[in-house]
Amino acid sequence: MADKQDNIPLAHIVRPKTFCDIVGQDHLVGEMGVITMMVKSNKLVSFILYGPPGCGKTTISSVLLKQFHKIQSYTFNASTDNKDTLKDMVQSLKFNKYIIIVVDEIHRMKKDIQDFLSPYIESGSIIMVGLTTENPYRTINRAIRSRCHIYTMSDITKEDIVSLLHRINIQQDYGIEDNIIHRISDASCLEIRTAINMLEMVSLVPAESRTTEHISKILGVKHIATDDGLDNYYIVLSALIKSIRGSDIDASLHYLARFLRCQDLHMITRRLMISAYEDIGLANPSVGPQVVAACEAAMSVGFPEARIPLSCAVVLLASSPKSNSAYLAIDKADTRLDELKDKSIPNHINNEAIRFSGAKYKYPHSYPNHYVPQQYLPKEAINDIYYIPQDNSKYERAIKQMWDDIGPKQKHIGVKKDQ
Repeated sequence: MADKQDNIPLAHIVRPKTFCDIVGQDHLVGEMGVITMMVKSNKLVSFILYGPPGCGKTTISSVLLKQFHKIQSYTFNASTDNKDTLKDMVQSLKFNKYIIIVVDEIHRMKKDIQDFLSPYIESGSIIMVGLTTENPYRTINRAIRSRCHIYTMSDITKEDIVSLLHRINIQQDYGIEDNIIHRISDASCLEIRTAINMLEMVSLVPAESRTTEHISKILGVKHIATDDGLDNYYIVLSALIKSIRGSDIDASLHYLARFLRCQDLHMITRRLMISAYEDIGLANPSVGPQVVAACEAAMSVGFPEARIPLSCAVVLLASSPKSNSAYLAIDKADTRLDELKDKSIPNHINNEAIRFSGAKYKYPHSYPNHYVPQQYLPKEAINDIYYIPQDNSKYERAIKQMWDDIGPKQKHIGVKKDQ
């Protein structure tokens, strides 16, 4: 009869016990990570972790609770637990100054439960750690959100997966070859649990039987084929975005079909929404909301039907005129921030200065054509130009025409240079 230990999944055996064991989230649990700083200062505050499945949210919360083991803690699942369960947890405040509650799938927490929890979080008697795969700015009550710090988990990289698998391979003395570890990484869709489960399955195969054909069967057909290591996750995804940017509809659909074998809806919808605003942008302003709607539809219906709204999104993106003007503009503005020594907002658009110093703001709607020249940028940046319209779409040509009309009126206050 197999020993009890033999039935424990590998993912549970190698679950990180310290922050040092967690991969890919150094901004949170690295040496200078914000959660690490909470532990070092013995000051824990309520926060929400947002990221895709398998990136380490539950692991971080589990390790964190061990660091604060002297504080009474509970786990609440918003999908399966009810308000009475939460009330039972709150009852322990009669005996504790404060408690920790980890709320899994917090995006599913009903409004009345969130309202019940809010005052306790605000007073600090409950320290809440929320875990969610959904955008908290859309799915979580503002009352809860405003009382918590929100931290986005970093995307897990292939290097993170390979590093982790190498470490487990050595610890468990599996003797699995490097090329197989890279194949597992490619096939895992960059989910840590999936990669570990695959490694465990491969470890059951005798070393002499670990042929390419055998390993491919074990890893399954629902993951991107490696084609001798050349056809990996990131290469296919990058080829898809490059084909969209290059306006090749057929190539875009080809790489979409290949990437869909991975069944990673989070990554594909994320990249398509980014492409809508980075590559098409103001050349076709309606494409952003349309792609977002298609991506939300894909997430709602799931596979296999998700491929249909996603194909609509890809055709729309590839066939649209392209402009990266807004993307370039925000990069310029962001870079310029580091150079400015004086970022003072002009008094006449600073509400506090208007209230206390009598500075006068000119309300554009009170002037002809709803426009009046006045300074908006900080003095040091008064001649900065970030946005330069591109001329391959009617929309941006209209923007340029508007600015050509306005520009001469502003020259006397030096707000802008000619573009």
